[in-house]
Amino acid sequence: MEGTKDELTISEFGRRAGLSHKALRLYDVSGLLPPARVDPVNGYRLYSADQLERARRISVMRQLDMPLSTIAEVLTGTDEEALIRLDRWWAAEEATNEARKATLAYLRDRLLRSATPGLPRRPVLTREVPETKVASIRAEADQQSLIGVIVSSTIEIRAHLTQAGAGLPGGSWVIYHGAVTPESEATVEVCVPFEGLVDPAGPIAIRVEPPHTEAYCTISKDECAYPRIMLAYDLLEDWLRRSRLPTAGAVREIYHRDFQYIAGPDPAVDIAQPIEGRR
Repeated sequence: MEGTKDELTISEFGRRAGLSHKALRLYDVSGLLPPARVDPVNGYRLYSADQLERARRISVMRQLDMPLSTIAEVLTGTDEEALIRLDRWWAAEEATNEARKATLAYLRDRLLRSATPGLPRRPVLTREVPETKVASIRAEADQQSLIGVIVSSTIEIRAHLTQAGAGLPGGSWVIYHGAVTPESEATVEVCVPFEGLVDPAGPIAIRVEPPHTEAYCTISKDECAYPRIMLAYDLLEDWLRRSRLPTAGAVREIYHRDFQYIAGPDPAVDIAQPIEGRR
């Protein structure tokens, strides 16, 4: 096969990059790593030595089980931007792993103490919520990807607000515009309140959360992992049914200020439902 001295066959390129023929063809089709050129006569893929660094980065990220779509995002832009995207993804992965550990702990606890209640009773309260400016990201998520979506979106929003010089009073919340289950996706909206003037950017929208009344119950950080958190939703729904108060918006999880630093048994999250009839 003819080619310039700087061109590498798919076999040579794959050997030097640590990638198989199958992987290279996949990355070509996905647009992650197309060959430098394709021979018009025989259709052979020819790569440039300059592509080796990108190929090796892709190989390392695949070893982390990073999805191809995320790899594409990480490789877009400068190395500084890639580092930011990489750190956001890894923070989301760590949060997801911690959530899985909590789910396992919950299941073990239920198997060991099946006759005990899974969530101690606590009061459902109401409060008035003032008008609030928020920056938000909407995304589709199922139960498995939910924690990663929440963490990565929150980090992205806060980075944007900080860069814009906005004030951050603390806390955040996630609005569920549909039922997120292990089997189905729904739209979730990650919201971070702020003070000041900020423009929207990319997936980040700027809007005003209207004033409203909401019913809520508070759970600890240990209790906020799935599936234990669903018991808090049950508690809130039972209260709403008994109170016969109509709802006025989507249910939400409100994360207390400095949530990441809150200890396991301490109050950390409010499960809240906007309601009518008490303003």
